[in-house]
Amino acid sequence: MILTFFHRHPRYVIALGVGLLVLFLLGASDHSSLGYPPRLKYEGSGSHGSLESRLEETERDYQAVIARRPELIKKYGGNVKNIEPFPTHGEFYTLWDFWLPAFTCPHKVERIGTLGDGGKYVCGLERLERKQSCVVYSVGVNGESSYEAAILQRAPGCQVYGYDFSVHSFGPEIEEVRALKARSHFWAWGLSGKDTHSSNDPIKMYTLDTLMKMNGHTFIDILKIDIEGAEFDALTDLINHYSSLTPPQPLPFGQLQLEIHARDGWGKDLSKLLKWWERLEEAGLRPFWTEPNLVYMNVYRGGQAPDLAEYSFINIRGEHELLSDAAYLSHQD
Repeated sequence: MILTFFHRHPRYVIALGVGLLVLFLLGASDHSSLGYPPRLKYEGSGSHGSLESRLEETERDYQAVIARRPELIKKYGGNVKNIEPFPTHGEFYTLWDFWLPAFTCPHKVERIGTLGDGGKYVCGLERLERKQSCVVYSVGVNGESSYEAAILQRAPGCQVYGYDFSVHSFGPEIEEVRALKARSHFWAWGLSGKDTHSSNDPIKMYTLDTLMKMNGHTFIDILKIDIEGAEFDALTDLINHYSSLTPPQPLPFGQLQLEIHARDGWGKDLSKLLKWWERLEEAGLRPFWTEPNLVYMNVYRGGQAPDLAEYSFINIRGEHELLSDAAYLSHQD
């Protein structure tokens, strides 16, 4: 019967065959036409509008989240002074619900360093890989340096400056690799909101501004801070310093990886914590990633509040690679 139809209408049969072949080829090249989900791929900075327009869009989204913060305060008490950061009476919230990482990094976000405790989420590391001279500060090393080592490996133009008065060097990830150690610099000092490093001070503490002046730096590409609760005063004084200049200056770094220790006195006062967080926002810091420190909770079991969390911020003030294609292109090797 098929042969009979072919002999009677050969042109129709040939056209039908060609059509089926075209449909097959199109389906093979695009799984979505066959009902499969589309392939996901990372789009570079030139897609979905300009870098400037993407930053404007995600800033609008972030401001919309800020505008809803009073709703959460009203829901759990109405008066922020009466709200516990970590409730003990069965309420379904924590401090971290008030600080959502609702800003979107306009570049690739990657986990840098170990997959466990010590690794950090970084925005746009690919933009530093070809930079002739980049600067990374790591404050709070604690003997684990997979994060810093990974940055040095990926970005050969970077130098890493480490500070931690509790240890004497970077971890083995840097110390045992000669090529990485050559681009690292370590001091057993601490970061603080005040300079206290006289001969009478057993622990030498420096402000970030002082450290940068000592190193001859005006800008830090990546700043990592993990200083066991001292971050509140250190960042407050840093913001106060740059906002008091004439004219006020943006914070001197492109992004910040920060572990927040909302415990002791700070962990009991939501009003105080929110004011501190709002100072970060006013200074141009936008959180694009967070993760709770579950390792800490696992070690110290038994009613321990989830009061440690890692945050990654992008600084939306100033002129740097994460905000400007012109800045990115001008600093390539």
